[in-house]
Amino acid sequence: MHKIINNLIEIEKEINSNNFKSQNKVKIIAVSKTFSIEKILPLIDYGHLDFGENKVQEAIDKWTVVKKNNKDLNLHMVGKLQTNKVKHAVKIFDYIHSLDSLKLAKKISEEQAKIKKNLKLFIQINIGDEEQKSGIKIEELSNFYKTCVKEYNLKIIGLMCLPPANIDPSSYFSKVEIASKNLSLSNLSMGMSSDYLIALKYNTSFVRIGSKIFGRRD
Repeated sequence: MHKIINNLIEIEKEINSNNFKSQNKVKIIAVSKTFSIEKILPLIDYGHLDFGENKVQEAIDKWTVVKKNNKDLNLHMVGKLQTNKVKHAVKIFDYIHSLDSLKLAKKISEEQAKIKKNLKLFIQINIGDEEQKSGIKIEELSNFYKTCVKEYNLKIIGLMCLPPANIDPSSYFSKVEIASKNLSLSNLSMGMSSDYLIALKYNTSFVRIGSKIFGRRD
């Protein structure tokens, strides 16, 4: 069996082990950014359905034909989305994990209305209040969420966060889990290759895993 399929199976086993029984059915997003479609095909052939990219043009180049031939595939935008790329993003992606401003919310609303598509969206929380990271401050979340839903008619399904690097993410995951419950949202996009096992303890529903499946990027 192909190495990346074995890697995925090992991660699935960990997630489904009794130590990490999340209340949610956890979906693994195989973050395939920078990897060629040839590297990704074994996972598609194996039947994996959820893949993550962080650049719109790369996603279009790699996935347009593949998605036409595989109607059940879900493509997740896991990187920062610029407003000038939204028109193209809404056509190729099914989920956006990085909704981080009202300007972006408005643009997504306008562009998806044109093609009668309703993307599933995560609000990105800047949970560590880090200047270099995008996201909504947690104290501004409630108003931001209401505006997205009521004014822009967006389908917000959950919250996403990127905790500060190199420190225990538990307290940050906990805050985001509480915030999602306060808004009655049922999905969380938390956990990457280095910390997904911790995120499982806080009921994440989507883990974004790249290097642990595909190996190190060049």
